Amino acid sequence: MKHSRIMAGIKCVVFLLVLTFQWTFIRGDTEVSCIFMERCLLPCSYDGTAVVIHWHQVSAGDLNVHSFYNNQDQLKLQSERFRGRTSLFNDQISAGNASLQLTKVEVRDEGKYKCYTSTDGESQKSFINLKIRAPVRKVNIQQVGNIITCSSEGIYPEPELAWSTSSSSNSTSNTTTTVRQTERLLYNISSSLIVSDSGTDQDYSCTISTHRNRKRATLFKPASVCWSNTETTILCPPSDTSFSYLIWRFNHSQSIVTRSGADISYTVYAGWEQHVKHVSESGSLTLRDLTADHEGIYTCELSDAEETKVSENEIRMMPTDGGEVP
Repeated sequence: MKHSRIMAGIKCVVFLLVLTFQWTFIRGDTEVSCIFMERCLLPCSYDGTAVVIHWHQVSAGDLNVHSFYNNQDQLKLQSERFRGRTSLFNDQISAGNASLQLTKVEVRDEGKYKCYTSTDGESQKSFINLKIRAPVRKVNIQQVGNIITCSSEGIYPEPELAWSTSSSSNSTSNTTTTVRQTERLLYNISSSLIVSDSGTDQDYSCTISTHRNRKRATLFKPASVCWSNTETTILCPPSDTSFSYLIWRFNHSQSIVTRSGADISYTVYAGWEQHVKHVSESGSLTLRDLTADHEGIYTCELSDAEETKVSENEIRMMPTDGGEVP
């Protein structure tokens, strides 16, 4: 009886505990590939009305890339590396677009990014794997003496280089290749091939490639051209396709004339105006009024999207007494 009276005197207080759950959805990784120093878009979307958007580079120690809340960008905690290079599509945020635009992308921007969005009652995470590439844009090839050099610069990821010849019996094993990484983490590659005198009638090709793209340069067997009159024509390497760019050089360094493949006109460089008579459709160069100072190596370089073709021609003056060329 006493126990029941005590229980009856106790006022029962009922507490209603309300738990609010915020569901977090995690989406699978998306891979995005962007070109070095160009504009890059990292996609992210959500459902609902966004309250908060956070972008982080999680592969680099969870760096703050860009934040948005209270209806405006919040960049006080942004990593210094991303200053002035990030933006959202603010006029599209209310429609569910949280994508990040990153400008002047660098190799160190490569890695894994997290896009976090929070709405009333729901948050979402998505991850983007950003890959940076700097494609092989041009392969340079030239011969000095019995050494042929092939090179290219500003490539990412690390490239590979391979030699080949017009004759399968000719060896290209006598090579030295070096690869160096610059301060901007791009790769420069160079290779030297020593050729014997018996190999001078061969055409040599060098291919530089990454897993994304490749380009090739071919050096055609050198030719000797002599002149004893006031005019001579030098041929370019044979080409089965139309070229996008032509340049003639003297002794590997001095530019003579350039022409775009789609353009009939050409540009003659200072000092050669009185000597360049004509450039043919195939690129052949006709020179006039040459002197002994113009003896040397004339290089024709034809380029298109896939390949560079180079021919080197040694121009020597024919003795006026009818003797043999030394």
